[in-house]
Amino acid sequence: MFGFFKRDKNKIAKEGDDHTVDSMELLGEQSESTGKEVKTSLHFPPAANISQEEKYYYQFLNNELPLLLENQISLSGIEVHSEDGRVSVKAFIRNSLPKGIRFKEPVPLLLIGPNGEHLARQTFDLSTLGELPAESSVPWVFIFDDRNVRVKEIPQTDWKLAFELQKPKAPHALDLEESWEKSLADTDKEKLAQLVKTIQPPKPGEVNFMGIQSRLDDDGALHVTLLIRNGSEKNVNLEQLPLNVEDASGDIIAKGGFKFEKLEIKANTSKPWTFIFPKELVLKEEIDLSKWKAYVPQS
Repeated sequence: MFGFFKRDKNKIAKEGDDHTVDSMELLGEQSESTGKEVKTSLHFPPAANISQEEKYYYQFLNNELPLLLENQISLSGIEVHSEDGRVSVKAFIRNSLPKGIRFKEPVPLLLIGPNGEHLARQTFDLSTLGELPAESSVPWVFIFDDRNVRVKEIPQTDWKLAFELQKPKAPHALDLEESWEKSLADTDKEKLAQLVKTIQPPKPGEVNFMGIQSRLDDDGALHVTLLIRNGSEKNVNLEQLPLNVEDASGDIIAKGGFKFEKLEIKANTSKPWTFIFPKELVLKEEIDLSKWKAYVPQS
């Protein structure tokens, strides 16, 4: 990987900018910090076969790199080269921790242009680097396949190679319909919010239902309140929903189909909703609601 393209001997300065992140954000690990600044020393990949002249060149560039704070990982762009649609980026990978590190998981990287535009994106297996020594700078070549390059022309200056950090997912939250927001007492809203907060959230991409409350009214209609739980990253709109309800004996006590003009369950939220089965849809006279469940029947 390292020797994929030779440098232009007329160039004596690095052309890319730096991108630096906290090691906890990227690797989930950190060492005790004293707040000191770190000058990273130059190391070469074990398999690198480069001339003495090249070594002097990289040493010169490394000497010009800014100091890092402890517990940082940095990418410092050296040069970029395009050929047959592929883009190769040579950069220093820098480690300011007082210990060696390894990239055990694939790392998504962005090639970013002068105005913040994304020129290319690709995930790299950096386990082939082996251990990045403590307080070191290691030159490496990253090759972006043509399918991952988004522009035809790659600028030669003012670009940077950057780690694409995953944004922390917001906790699963309660979402109330406007009518519920207006009618529920604050204490009831707080109880619902606490319930949503404490129970296990739905799996990513999953939409499911959790029973909250059930009762028979004076007219014999069955009222069933459910949490509709959306574990996906997209809003879900329900237009119709068939439901069966079973009581403690395991008997189906009510069947019905419900249609909605608009019932939207926002991404990563749970919404309470009450479903009312008229008396004629209740299938059993003696009902034991000490234990019950509601579910969408299999077609």
